[in-house]
Amino acid sequence: MSSAAVFQIQSLCIYALMVFGIMKRKNRKIHVPTMITVLTWDIILILQIELSRGAVEKASQALVNPVLLNVHVSFAVSCVIFYLLLIYTGRKLLKGSNDYRLRHRLFGWMAFTLRTLTLITSFFVVAPK
Repeated sequence: MSSAAVFQIQSLCIYALMVFGIMKRKNRKIHVPTMITVLTWDIILILQIELSRGAVEKASQALVNPVLLNVHVSFAVSCVIFYLLLIYTGRKLLKGSNDYRLRHRLFGWMAFTLRTLTLITSFFVVAPK
């Protein structure tokens, strides 16, 4: 099995787990550990892709990359930024500061949308050699 197939399988599993975690958002005991697993696994997947393909170096060649690759990388990077915002607001919520609830929800839906777009574009991206 190729590394690309392994990455895609992991990505689909992460996405499915993310959907499950969102469905359980009203149950903190399930939602929090599920989403921590999702965020951690997704970042590990990004590191795996970087270590095996040198993705950052390829992505930095934005002027010569196919447009779809640049779009895909933009979605993925934006998603990670929203993950960081989710971690920050989620920790505030866990400490009892409900002022962050609306922002956390907004960041969550943005991250989910970007993760969906990242997943979709990953099937069509052909990285330059």
